[in-house]
Amino acid sequence: MKKTYQRLPESELDIMLVLWNGTPPMTRPEIEKVINTKKKLASTTILSLLTRLESKNFVEVTKQGKLNLYTPLISQSDYQAHESQSVLEKLYGNSLKKFVTSLYQGKKISSEEIHELSDFLKELEEGEE
Repeated sequence: MKKTYQRLPESELDIMLVLWNGTPPMTRPEIEKVINTKKKLASTTILSLLTRLESKNFVEVTKQGKLNLYTPLISQSDYQAHESQSVLEKLYGNSLKKFVTSLYQGKKISSEEIHELSDFLKELEEGEE
């Protein structure tokens, strides 16, 4: 069965990125320290975002004394795969070619990346034989 995830707003995604790139479980102060290197958020805002992520089943909260420990329930790769598929379906009619063409015409893809993509596609093709 295909898992479906809610699309996260940027502020909640920022929290998840801290958890995915950190060493969970993490406390709110640990998360706050990382978040505040990029943008300043109040402790109460971070707590609200963590509560929302818990209600959406993105994080699990466990108590350790007076501290809450936050652990991601969804892996970064699962979320990325879901979001990528969603963008591909909604914006490009499920056409990988249209997606890559859009990147190329917008000059967001270099010659080196084109060669890497070509090599990757060849590997995929060889794997199916």
